[in-house]
Amino acid sequence: MEDTVIPKELAPVVAFHGHFCPGVLIGWRAAKLAMKLLGVSRDRDEELVTVTENDACGVDAIQYILGCTFGKGNLHFRDWGKQAFTVYRRSDGKGVRLALIPPDRELTREESAQRLLSEPDEALFSVGEAKEPMPERARIHSSVRCDLCGERVMETRVRSLPDGRRTCIPCAERETSAQ
Repeated sequence: MEDTVIPKELAPVVAFHGHFCPGVLIGWRAAKLAMKLLGVSRDRDEELVTVTENDACGVDAIQYILGCTFGKGNLHFRDWGKQAFTVYRRSDGKGVRLALIPPDRELTREESAQRLLSEPDEALFSVGEAKEPMPERARIHSSVRCDLCGERVMETRVRSLPDGRRTCIPCAERETSAQ
């Protein structure tokens, strides 16, 4: 893909992601389209929320362009293996789901990149309403100590063993499989 001319505005996204690829272009185009459709700019403090249906390269572009991150709690992952992203505007709950439209034929990486750089939004993404309610705002929970490993774990992730011990998920799974 060394022949591909990368738009100047894409360069920091590529730097953040670590390399140039069609996947990062998918997220870049989806993020820009979502911003246009919702009339928003980059998130500052959870004004936007994104649900991504994959954990591929495009999610890095979503994080960089939209400002939705796991750390802020406004990026949610659904392990559905789809090149689809739902972006919500918290102020009024409006959400838009963007799903990549596959090409008519199998493309090389270079052809895929050229398609993602040149085709209009309507040729790249089906646009629809959100399929699920907007996720709630991130909440901070107390942590407790796992009775087995001693590490701290968010109280909402604690598992109780039949003998009453409170454990983290990995310790609970090890205890259950050992029995």
